[in-house]
Amino acid sequence: MSHGPRSGLTAVSSALLAMSRHLEVRDVLKTIVASARELLDAQYAALGVPDDHGGFAQFVVDGVSDEQWKAIGPLPRQHGILAAMLHEATPERLGDVRKDPRFGGWPSAHPELVDFLGLPIRDGDEVLGALFLANKNCPKPTGTCGFTQDDEELLGILAQHAAIALTNARLYERSRELTIAEERSRLAHELHDAVSQKLFSLRLTAQAATALVDRDPARAKGELHQVATLAAEAADELRAAVVELRPAALEEDGLVATLRTQIQVLDRAHTARVTFTGHGVKALPAAQEEAMLRVAQEALHNALRHSGAEHVRVTLHRRGTGTVLRITDDGGGFDPRTVRRAGRHLGLVSMRDRASGTGGRLTVRSAPGEGTTIEMEVPGG
Repeated sequence: MSHGPRSGLTAVSSALLAMSRHLEVRDVLKTIVASARELLDAQYAALGVPDDHGGFAQFVVDGVSDEQWKAIGPLPRQHGILAAMLHEATPERLGDVRKDPRFGGWPSAHPELVDFLGLPIRDGDEVLGALFLANKNCPKPTGTCGFTQDDEELLGILAQHAAIALTNARLYERSRELTIAEERSRLAHELHDAVSQKLFSLRLTAQAATALVDRDPARAKGELHQVATLAAEAADELRAAVVELRPAALEEDGLVATLRTQIQVLDRAHTARVTFTGHGVKALPAAQEEAMLRVAQEALHNALRHSGAEHVRVTLHRRGTGTVLRITDDGGGFDPRTVRRAGRHLGLVSMRDRASGTGGRLTVRSAPGEGTTIEMEVPGG
């Protein structure tokens, strides 16, 4: 890349401004990766945020098409060069990554990487992630240029600011999680009040029926019918409380059974019809099942609370080598472009993060008056 001092400074400044514009972690990660690839004129760039189980909680790439990414398969593990950057927290600049003794190969669909530059993203002693680039574009077709010391220093500046942007995004999401926790607490309080009132009415009605059973059997029968109605309503509200407030038993029951149970409860608790259909889906990795369940819950919440839908359909089925979750409602719909511009519907951001964080993707199709379809696809299943 032939930036002069002024144009290089402008490029770095633009990258830093772009990073600071985003609040959601996933958007920050994508901006960091795209900025790094452009600044250092590389073919490929990637950023991995490690988890505590030897894998990556999030992994984003730039320079690889969606089709290539799907063909590559599961997310990488923490091994080889990636592990060195994460565990030793040291930069790695290699002329040919394939010749490094730590190199362990890659899937058949993976692009061929040669020259390599990687740095840890650090916040004090904590390693937040690993940022790396490969295959620097050379000015001549036959030239071999590779990454330079200047490239490493430039990427180091970007990594420092990436740490700040990533930390800020995490703090934002943490504050949002606290808001959600407060909302759940409020919901629990409201449900308690509602069920308590229902049970109080139930007790009074039962007492009235008892008093009338000898004196006016016909009226007593009517009161007993009311007792049955109130008892059914209280049971529905209690089931809804379980769905909203208790973690799903994914480990014991699996995704299909957990979804079916939760949707049956929602169908009883809401006036809208809620249905579930599952076709030939095998067990998925735990992270994918967790992500799919949370996306389904978020989408169902939106459809049942905000869309005015009469029917919400949830399906889980195979598509090629992947698994697809689809939530469709016949409610009021919305304009996704307006939602993005207005910064609303943070639930959509959360759903996209959950999908992409497990190697999948989320698509949203909606329009005013035409209902909404949310689809999450993950490889495998």
